[in-house]
Amino acid sequence: MEALIALVIGVLTAGGVFLALRGQTFPVVLGLTLMSYAVNLFLFVMGRLAIGVPPIISDAAAGYTDPLPQALVLTAIVISFGMTAFVIVLALKARAEFGNDHVDGLEREADRR
Repeated sequence: MEALIALVIGVLTAGGVFLALRGQTFPVVLGLTLMSYAVNLFLFVMGRLAIGVPPIISDAAAGYTDPLPQALVLTAIVISFGMTAFVIVLALKARAEFGNDHVDGLEREADRR
């Protein structure tokens, strides 16, 4: 199971980096989103979640689970949603202002023809 999770995190990260290095804004937004999913999954897996044990230490419980990774992932999801919305609006504004969706604002020679 650990190898599968590591593979999924690696594929998400590789896909995110590949898309983030593209020249247009929409693949860059998707790449940043995939990288944030990879980081969230990594944080969630590193928390060593235990099923059926309380998040609060008590004498009656045999063990406890750490609620901090769950709180970090929840906070990261909210922040990444807000940042994704901001980047999409920024990309739409840049497209309306420059007339294209390239990250550097310049068209490629193939797109001009």
